[in-house]
Amino acid sequence: MFGYRVPAPDEAMLISGGRRGLGGAPFRVVTGHGKFVLPVFRKVRFLTLSMCESEVVETCVTKQGIALHVRAVIAFKVGNDTESIINAGQRFLSDQDQMSVLTGRIFAGHLRAIIGSMTVEEIVTERQKLAAEVLDTSKTEMAKIGLIVDSLQIQSIDDGDTGYIDAMSAPHKAAIQRQAQIAQAQANQAAAEAEQEAARRQAEYARQTAVVKAEYSAEVDRAQAHSAQAGPLAQAHAQQEVLAAQTELAQRQAKLRQQELVAEIVKPAEAEAERVRILAAAEAQRMKIQAEAAASYDRVALDRMLIDQLPQIVKEAAGGLAGANVNVLNGADGLGEIAAGLVAQGLTILDSVRQNLNGNSGSGGNGDRSNGDRGNGAGRSEQGNGRLELQGPSAAKSDSDGRGPGGGNERTS
Repeated sequence: MFGYRVPAPDEAMLISGGRRGLGGAPFRVVTGHGKFVLPVFRKVRFLTLSMCESEVVETCVTKQGIALHVRAVIAFKVGNDTESIINAGQRFLSDQDQMSVLTGRIFAGHLRAIIGSMTVEEIVTERQKLAAEVLDTSKTEMAKIGLIVDSLQIQSIDDGDTGYIDAMSAPHKAAIQRQAQIAQAQANQAAAEAEQEAARRQAEYARQTAVVKAEYSAEVDRAQAHSAQAGPLAQAHAQQEVLAAQTELAQRQAKLRQQELVAEIVKPAEAEAERVRILAAAEAQRMKIQAEAAASYDRVALDRMLIDQLPQIVKEAAGGLAGANVNVLNGADGLGEIAAGLVAQGLTILDSVRQNLNGNSGSGGNGDRSNGDRGNGAGRSEQGNGRLELQGPSAAKSDSDGRGPGGGNERTS
């Protein structure tokens, strides 16, 4: 549209003519929007607000008197506020390239001043501190001309031919070189160890490969040998199984024959022996029973015969007293005692005969002695209350000869 002007986003439009601007400025400042400008009566100029760059290369002397060549780069622009635009417009509107030249000169002066108060070691090791001090000291002057500094970078510091910085860095260089050599030696050692390890692995792999090949070869040989022996081994196993079957069959036949022999010979013989034993035992039992019955019958018959003969025995015993001299004491009691003695002799003879019949041969002599004793007792007996004296024929004869007591006379008291 005719008469309407609009500044670019990075520009400030300065309109001169007509009324004055802020603070009595000879122009008005328009940014970010357009404005009607009367031709002929108003004049429009544009001031850049974009970033500008200024490079400073300056020789500065340090606190130690050592000259350093310093190279720095400053990034600056016109401030966005109206006051900064007015200050910059009044100074650089006709020749805006002068902003870089003037900024470089301002920073060169402050740079020389700050470096002069520092040592080389501080400058080299504390570049950020140097840049911050230069910015702080130049901020007021830059604001007066409407400029603001966004960044200050110290790009290089060089001492020329003095060699101070090189000497200062020599220990560090030596340490770094030493570390580099150590690292190189370690790298070489690691490389050598890696090569040795690779060689060992290759050798181990070759050994394992050889071992595996040998095992495979041995396995193949064993398989071939086994295959070659399979036929004879199978035949031998078959023969062994046949022999085992024949042996088992023979054992079964022998066992069967043994059972047949037992059934045909042993069992009948055992049965016959058992029959004979039973018959013999029965016969022995029968004979024993018959013998016992016969013995019992003989004892009964003998006892009956002896009882029947007992009066005759007593009579015979009494007959032996016919020619004897008898002294009878205690009267009738004495005669009873004599009769009782005769009867006792008869019973003793009866017991002796019965024992002999029972087969007690050892007791026969004792019986004879007992009989003898009893016979002798028949010739002489003593009683507690009376006295009975029996004398046989020898005694009678002795008495008749006048040697016995009483002279054959009978005394009764």
